[in-house]
Amino acid sequence: QWIERGIITGITRVAKESIFSDLNNLEVVTVTSDRYIDCFGFTEQEVFKAMDTYDLTNKEEVKQWYDGFIFGNQKEIYNPWSIINFLLKKKLDTYWANTSSNGLVGKLIAKSNRIIKEEIEKLLLREPIVTKLEEQIVFSELYTKNEAIWGLLLASGYVKPLSFDISTQQYKLIPTNIESYYILKNQISNWFRYVSDKKNDFINALLNDNIDDMNELMIDITENIFSYFDLKSKSKNEKDTAENFYHAFVLGLLVDLEGKYKIRSNRESGLGRYDICMFPSDISDRGIIIEFKIMREKKEKNLDETCTNALKQIKDKHYINELLAHKIDTNNIYIYGFAFKGKNVLISGGLYTEVNF
Repeated sequence: QWIERGIITGITRVAKESIFSDLNNLEVVTVTSDRYIDCFGFTEQEVFKAMDTYDLTNKEEVKQWYDGFIFGNQKEIYNPWSIINFLLKKKLDTYWANTSSNGLVGKLIAKSNRIIKEEIEKLLLREPIVTKLEEQIVFSELYTKNEAIWGLLLASGYVKPLSFDISTQQYKLIPTNIESYYILKNQISNWFRYVSDKKNDFINALLNDNIDDMNELMIDITENIFSYFDLKSKSKNEKDTAENFYHAFVLGLLVDLEGKYKIRSNRESGLGRYDICMFPSDISDRGIIIEFKIMREKKEKNLDETCTNALKQIKDKHYINELLAHKIDTNNIYIYGFAFKGKNVLISGGLYTEVNF
């Protein structure tokens, strides 16, 4: 309680200061601040002098791999950890990758919306992106502000600013160097690998009528991959936007089944239009119909009721007629209702002849 001065180090703010007797009167120094710019990393002169001492001559390669960090107006700063390891092992490698799990970056990328992911793809093509970013964001707000990812990527060293437009308050960002590019690329690969693994597991659960696994996997996917912003609409009809998002996502999960199944979406059958119908190439395999519904709080008490209404719609509107026309036996048709409310999800259903209300 008697502290006069203190230093807290890290890459993001952990709290907002208060005008009262809590944490207050902080001066926040970020990577774009000019203060302390001579306190971080190794300068090019220091690196090249060290290389001369170790009789290492590939200075241009080292520059491409480990240079690029910028603090305020100080450019050409090298990653000290990577340089120390390079001098020791005399080999170019992603040494910085082993210093932390980089888990927070991966989670933010996974939860980001389509626009952010498209910008990430540009970075992977080594193309610059132009964006606003918030350096003063508090740690607890990282998941609630959609563009927080850029401030975190800058503060943690994955990207560097090529320029700043003061009129638009936008930065032009590119990967900091070869090392940071490879680490970022690996993060994205891990995310896609995560989706791919979950996709295969979900397909297996669906084709084997394993409702428990289907629910567990879909909950995992929505919690760890979907962004809140994916489910928000800029129009008044937010329900349709969310329903269409889930519809499109599940279609994406099923795309690898082409050949084994014909996947049809929003086609007429019976007295209406089903959301997804899966026609087996081998008529001895099961046919599957999926209906998506967003929970309507004024009409439904919980997701169970929403699922029931989805299944009831499949039956009442005779969506199975098109499967029957393809000679799929009634006892080999499975129906599923997918109910959603935000990131909460429930799947129910099963064999058509056994689903009762």
